[in-house]
Amino acid sequence: MNPLNHVAIIMDGNGRWGLRYKKSRNAGHKAGLSTVEKIIKETIKHKIKFLTLYAFSTENWRRPKKEINYLFSLLENFLLNKIDDLNNKKIKLKIIGLKNFSKKLNKLLNDSEKKTFKNSKLQINLALNYGSKSELINAFRNLKKSKKKINEKNFKKYLQTNEIPDPDLLIRTGNTKRLSNFLLWQLAYSEIFFEKKLWPDFNERDYNRVIKNYKQIKRNFGNI
Repeated sequence: MNPLNHVAIIMDGNGRWGLRYKKSRNAGHKAGLSTVEKIIKETIKHKIKFLTLYAFSTENWRRPKKEINYLFSLLENFLLNKIDDLNNKKIKLKIIGLKNFSKKLNKLLNDSEKKTFKNSKLQINLALNYGSKSELINAFRNLKKSKKKINEKNFKKYLQTNEIPDPDLLIRTGNTKRLSNFLLWQLAYSEIFFEKKLWPDFNERDYNRVIKNYKQIKRNFGNI
């Protein structure tokens, strides 16, 4: 059976779920947060060490301002109300992406990272204002400035996921089959599962099914 150390998830379908069931995209984002909490608990049960969640991409700034503001208010409330619980459970929070939000949110993110920094039971990498193309360009630029030899080992040091193992498994919900500028370098040899369910409907049983199927795959990494 394949070892599973790192799961990455593109949490797609919140807005569509909200329009379908509650007539509001924001209602879907709120429901999706409940799914996040369920998946965190299940990840701990499986003793998986890294969970990366694609929460807000660089392209998401194109959405209506009202929806963006609601998303950030949900995140602020989550950090205010849940960070102590995450810390007590020995969960580390790391932000990947550019922190150019409001002063309040930036402070909450920084404080949450500092508070949970020493935890090691599970590391949650929250991708916020994240875009893989800009990450790769910045990494190449910084590697060139360093004047170090250009190779894979040195290049990876300048990625925002430095010291984080590449995902073994990527799950994307919402019945959409694309990567959407997410971890393009890091997902080179990840097993990818596209799920039809919208994110708020994705549950522990679905997660366990994907994990079971992943562990049965023969992973060759280019070999026979």
